[in-house]
Amino acid sequence: MHPPSLLLLLATVLVLLVSRGTSGEEKPKLYSNQWAVEVVGGEEEAKKLAQSHGFSYKGKILSGIYLFEHRAVFKRSLRQNLQRHQRLRREPTVRWLEQQEIKRRIKRDFRQKRTIEFSDPEWSAMWYLHNPNNLDMNVIPAWEKGYTGQGVVVTILDDGIERDHPDLEENYDPDASYDVNADDPDPMPRYNPSNENRHGTRCAGEVSSVANNDVCGVGIAYHSRIGGVRMLDGDVTDAVEAKSIGLRPEHIDVYSASWGPDDDGRTVDGPASLAKAAFETGIREGRGGKGSIFVWASGNGGRDEDSCNCDGYTNSIYTMSVSSASERGNIPWYLEKCSSTLATTYSSGSGAERQIVSTDLRHRCTESHTGTSASAPLAAAIVALTLEANPNLSWRDLQHIVVRTARPDNLHADDFTTNAAGYKVSHAFGFGLMDAGAMVNLAERWQNVPPQRVCSVPGMNRPTSIPASNRLVLHKTTDGCKDTNKEVTRLEHVQARLTITTMRRGELQIYLISPSGTRSTLLDHRSRDDSASGFNGWEFMTTHTWDENPEGTWTLEINNMDRHAGMLKEWTLVLRGTSESQGHPSNPHTPHPQLCTQTDSNGVCIEGSTHQAPQVTPSASTTIKQESTSTATSTAVKTERKSTAVKTEAVTPSPSTATLGRLFCNEGVEVNKLSLPVALSNALSDCLSQTLFVNFW
Repeated sequence: MHPPSLLLLLATVLVLLVSRGTSGEEKPKLYSNQWAVEVVGGEEEAKKLAQSHGFSYKGKILSGIYLFEHRAVFKRSLRQNLQRHQRLRREPTVRWLEQQEIKRRIKRDFRQKRTIEFSDPEWSAMWYLHNPNNLDMNVIPAWEKGYTGQGVVVTILDDGIERDHPDLEENYDPDASYDVNADDPDPMPRYNPSNENRHGTRCAGEVSSVANNDVCGVGIAYHSRIGGVRMLDGDVTDAVEAKSIGLRPEHIDVYSASWGPDDDGRTVDGPASLAKAAFETGIREGRGGKGSIFVWASGNGGRDEDSCNCDGYTNSIYTMSVSSASERGNIPWYLEKCSSTLATTYSSGSGAERQIVSTDLRHRCTESHTGTSASAPLAAAIVALTLEANPNLSWRDLQHIVVRTARPDNLHADDFTTNAAGYKVSHAFGFGLMDAGAMVNLAERWQNVPPQRVCSVPGMNRPTSIPASNRLVLHKTTDGCKDTNKEVTRLEHVQARLTITTMRRGELQIYLISPSGTRSTLLDHRSRDDSASGFNGWEFMTTHTWDENPEGTWTLEINNMDRHAGMLKEWTLVLRGTSESQGHPSNPHTPHPQLCTQTDSNGVCIEGSTHQAPQVTPSASTTIKQESTSTATSTAVKTERKSTAVKTEAVTPSPSTATLGRLFCNEGVEVNKLSLPVALSNALSDCLSQTLFVNFW
């Protein structure tokens, strides 16, 4: 028997959890016992300050910012510890501080005729490197030119790497490695019977597996140096992410990350203040001022209608967001579509299609690496070949080269369109499949692009209603900050910074149309996203207008399928790129081959597309129009959502004991497992054994 008061308390908690899951509110925040503190006076002052307040000093995060930990504070709590926070805040040497929030970060994986030949036993299974029909990433021509990643350092941000694996040991770089979870230099993964920490080792092998050693397969950059950061096998906080992203940017060239926020179709999350600062520091100071290269997996939430534009890591201008194509060039079931994806590499697809070969935990090999997790390291390895061909490339030069050489042919997506610069682009595959041979060819003669300019254009003067079951259309004319030092005449990244209130966030669809008529889907319908939080200054990014001229009228269209009206409180159009006044280098303009009328001996287009941009009649100011969506479209969407809802209800009519156990686990609630009924305790144990997010006490 359990005391009535305990059962009442348990019932109350369960009711709150169930109501939270159905009311559309965000999951509760979980706070750690660590603080990030900006201290005036340097590291010695930070150590003294920590000691005087009973904290342990845990090291430097970024310049002037340090990590403190307090043992008397719960490692996981639903409440901030305001008492200790305020005491620290009153110190005159403290400029800023933040109790660290534990973030949920998911590994984007699933459990589930050439002349060059290698002796490695898995070489024959590496179809994406030597396909008889040339349906591969064209790596062999880069190898034939002698590019193997020599002198380039790549680090895998993940759950550690098996540094003594016989196919990695020769290329392992201790200076590109660290265990942020345990705060020591050794990134070896934690072993357990389920081998759950195999993810980083698999990613590392795709990049840097040693060639011709009769072990496993071949890394694309098989002479590169490979490191690993163990940062996912524990509580993930802003400080943990910042220390990982900011690890030795003077030494590491490429950071590969195959993880991110929940790919559940309802989460909107991204880097917090410290991680943002680490990205900016890497871009500004990494590689001797040329900028660190951050390669990011675009996400595996396709089945849940997720959008990678709701992931602040892949949606960042600083990351090269990489999608996946199956062996047959199809859209995999897990793929997320969005306008921030730059390009694609191969990965897993349907059950009949082959997967990716790599190193595996316990000195083994695998032929079953999957998801966008497998795509990002392949891209990072191709980047390593490109940097060997031209070490002077900046982070933006790399993105330009990807855009100009990626191949859309043999990729099957019905939304490929041609922008005004002549590039074919898709929300599923970006600009197409990365082509290693074409990238190194172009890199060899590439001239650095001028510094990026930023032209910000306010899109509205006052909050504007988004009518229920209607759409809001706004037009904004700009000259691209003409005749100023912010002038942009050739676009790179475009952002729409939006603040929107809404009763149900997932009912919004957001589109941005350029003056040349290129239509970017910034946000598609997400049926699982029932949050009422809306968007607060969220920067939706598109690459689809790359190399277009921004001058003219831009159109923002917001479709609201909800029966409640919303409110657009902010729209700022951020145009990033360069200006003809800066003096453009004479780099080849290389839109996709089928659009060219003449190519050189390397297959690079030397005559641009004749695609003409549609004529746009400029207006003098922002114009606003509210329109009702068509009956056919509205009915189709609502019918689809209704059938989905019915199906969900039929499967889960009421919470079972197992469901309630998972609710405790997934919500991260502090629970004494020993005080629960046996069935609920067992369900909680099952859930906890499958997640890194929560530990019970």
